[in-house]
Amino acid sequence: MTSDRYNRVIEVRASSWGALFDCSYKWEAEHILGMRRPSGIRALLGTAVHAGTAVFDQAKLDKRPITAMDAADEFLRALHNPTDEVDYKQDRSINMRQAEQIGLTLLTKYCHEISPRYEFKAIEMKMAPLDIDCGDGLIIRLKGTMDRARIAHANEGDGALIPDVKTGARLFDAEDNVILKGRSAQLGAYQLMYEDNTGEHTVGSEIIALETTTSARVGISKTFDAKRAMTGTPTQKGLIEYAAGMFKTGDFLPNPQSALCSEKFCARYQTCIFHD
Repeated sequence: MTSDRYNRVIEVRASSWGALFDCSYKWEAEHILGMRRPSGIRALLGTAVHAGTAVFDQAKLDKRPITAMDAADEFLRALHNPTDEVDYKQDRSINMRQAEQIGLTLLTKYCHEISPRYEFKAIEMKMAPLDIDCGDGLIIRLKGTMDRARIAHANEGDGALIPDVKTGARLFDAEDNVILKGRSAQLGAYQLMYEDNTGEHTVGSEIIALETTTSARVGISKTFDAKRAMTGTPTQKGLIEYAAGMFKTGDFLPNPQSALCSEKFCARYQTCIFHD
């Protein structure tokens, strides 16, 4: 934990690590300056699907009877009662009726095809923050509730596996493999926090992909070592060390080539001078 000699603590949620290295100028606006943009229907759909899957898996863990229809009730409640601001006109590729249909299809597939493949140990696990001393009076505080990730028994060897539910429109490659690009930072943070909170070793992470398109594809990625990207190796710096350098200098670099560089996604877009 921190002491009086530390004069700066930067809190970084596990889910925001990828955004930090995509466009740190955008990340600063949202996570340091508190600027926000409302989400769209597809993001709301993802949140609602996560709520339904979590209810289903928690009942399994508690050994309570539950059906996909029961989980669907929770999905519909979350979809039609958002807790955050939603811009229903932001994404014209989907409407609420389509969101209902896609979400119910995904939830049914998850309950019958994905969830039975896991023996879960924890759902929506709340973890104490992990403070990392980066020197020069800087602490990076990892925070996050694994509301989308689950903790499962590893299939091989001792330890825990972290499968993370991901929703979105582009989760599979041309060969129907789950895309892992850009996933290590968040999952690596989860692994580090879980190990710090429990003292238990993690064997890796997996992505449970639920594609929020009319195809409603589902799949599970290969197991991968997400923690290495965060901590680095004896010869290579990890993302935590790179982030520490950024926080110490206060230089949050813009990335006008980011896929999220648009008024639709960035709260800083109107005042940013770096995009075209």
